[in-house]
Amino acid sequence: MKVLIVDLMHESILGLLGKYGFEVTYAPKITREEIFEQISSYEGIIIRSKTPLDRELLERATRLQFIGRAGAGLDQLDLDYLEERGVALFHAAKGNRDAVAEHAIGGLLALFNHLNQADTQVKKGIWDREGNRGVELKGKTVGIFGFGNMGKAFSKRLKGFGVKVLAYDKYKKDFGKKGVQEVTWDTLKKEADVLTIHVPLTPETRDFFTIEELKSFAKPFWLINTARGEVIRMETLNQALDLGILKGLVLDVLENEKFERFSPDQKLQFDLLAKRENVLFTPHVAGWTVESYQKINEVLVKQILQTFGKQLNNFIN
Repeated sequence: MKVLIVDLMHESILGLLGKYGFEVTYAPKITREEIFEQISSYEGIIIRSKTPLDRELLERATRLQFIGRAGAGLDQLDLDYLEERGVALFHAAKGNRDAVAEHAIGGLLALFNHLNQADTQVKKGIWDREGNRGVELKGKTVGIFGFGNMGKAFSKRLKGFGVKVLAYDKYKKDFGKKGVQEVTWDTLKKEADVLTIHVPLTPETRDFFTIEELKSFAKPFWLINTARGEVIRMETLNQALDLGILKGLVLDVLENEKFERFSPDQKLQFDLLAKRENVLFTPHVAGWTVESYQKINEVLVKQILQTFGKQLNNFIN
């Protein structure tokens, strides 16, 4: 089978696929126009987030049997058309779940302890102990919105912090276990001191967190978003911070992650967020560690081989 890789990947992907007889074209600098021209020659395509695999492009992929998404999000794929065509879809959420969980914990602790602010001040010769007095995670109630691979991994990292963990997932039942209490959305909103978002971007989750939804929380809370920026707009975040609904933010994602393509309002809202000391940004790197970069390949190739490979002996367990 011929496989086209259109995004930058850890080099191990070539050996992993080649070992089992796949003919791989590695083209991380390929343009969307070039993909249109070449896609009809391939049975498989592996992507990150370079270009949407929409119906227009997929209709050109006449031989396509599978898509490999080197990551978790599937919002750039025409899932209905893929199902209609019978094209297999593999994604590697398990490959970066540990990275996302650690990043979210790290961001929360940095926010609680003013690490960004304190570091900047000390480097400028400012020694302000009282202004950098921290808050402890112990004793807090942490709410997890979405209990898939990322939510589960995050809950595991909370062990040892002495927190109460509540989890809500609309599409899962009976997942509660020791250390994690399965609750309704209303219960989570009533009790949470911290909310962390771990849901995919879908028509249902896009703009889910309106200002009205945030106002329905019983008490002010800290928010972590390592999922997708489109689930809660920057304007909404600013409103909630101004109203005291949100106590602070850890944001690894934005509704628009191309600064040069900001609308005037997005630019205004981002600038307002950026001026706040209780907002911590990272550039969509929660799942982007040295280890996950390679682990994603292993998870993805194993899925492909389980469906299309003839040799699984001695592969990754």
